[in-house]
Amino acid sequence: MGLTAKIRTRDGWAVSHAVVTVTDMTGAQVLRAEADVEGAVRDVNPLAPGPYTVIVTAVGYAPAAATAIVTASGRAEVGTVTLARQGGTELPPPGPWTVDPAHSTVGAVAQHLGISSVRGRFTDFAAAVEIAPDDIAKSRVEAVIRAASIDTGNGMRDDHLRSADFLDVTRFPEITYRSTGLAPAGSDRWTVSGELTLHGVVRPVALDLAYLGTGADPWGGTRAAFRATTELHREDFAMNYNQVVQAGIAAIGTTLKIELDVQAVQGESLPQA
Repeated sequence: MGLTAKIRTRDGWAVSHAVVTVTDMTGAQVLRAEADVEGAVRDVNPLAPGPYTVIVTAVGYAPAAATAIVTASGRAEVGTVTLARQGGTELPPPGPWTVDPAHSTVGAVAQHLGISSVRGRFTDFAAAVEIAPDDIAKSRVEAVIRAASIDTGNGMRDDHLRSADFLDVTRFPEITYRSTGLAPAGSDRWTVSGELTLHGVVRPVALDLAYLGTGADPWGGTRAAFRATTELHREDFAMNYNQVVQAGIAAIGTTLKIELDVQAVQGESLPQA
């Protein structure tokens, strides 16, 4: 095998239309290969030993370049190449955007018994985004989540999470988030500052946000995709339930990893079905 590589987006999806070009130190092209449907590049032709430049391109993504050293084996194992969307440091066009719950996920991950993870999601939520036209820092996001919509795939566990030990959905039926600022945090990331109201407690929470791109949908609209993550601590929101099993290990971890995969439609409302 001469050249092997995997081409992925920043959130791990295969880029099946990527093209890998290899040039020698004189700039002469010695190999050109296309990724398969899994984003994998495999070329069986061995390369002469020496240094090479590997350039990965794909429509809609910024090019990426790397140096590969080919040994006497004739193999160039490039590994995983991550492509960023073109304009990844930008945000969608200014104006209102409405989050599409059918194509978005509000997820949470908690540690169980100190050795594994339990994943859950909220199935009932609504959110709106406003991209400011003059000052990006003034862009806003507001979200409302129905606490009772928690779903971990186990009815008994979900009922416990809805109880007063955790979310107490009878007293606090809604979880809300309102942003207070937006700032760049790298070449393709933003930090969203905001206030989260959970279990009747208001706390500042920052989201690590990645803008994944904008494109047309089949219904004549324009959609934008985002991924955001953060960590919450249950005790910060007065959820102090802590059943302890053997060796002093908590049955349910106190840290929650929040994972948001968001798709938003341009405009103040979702398209009619």
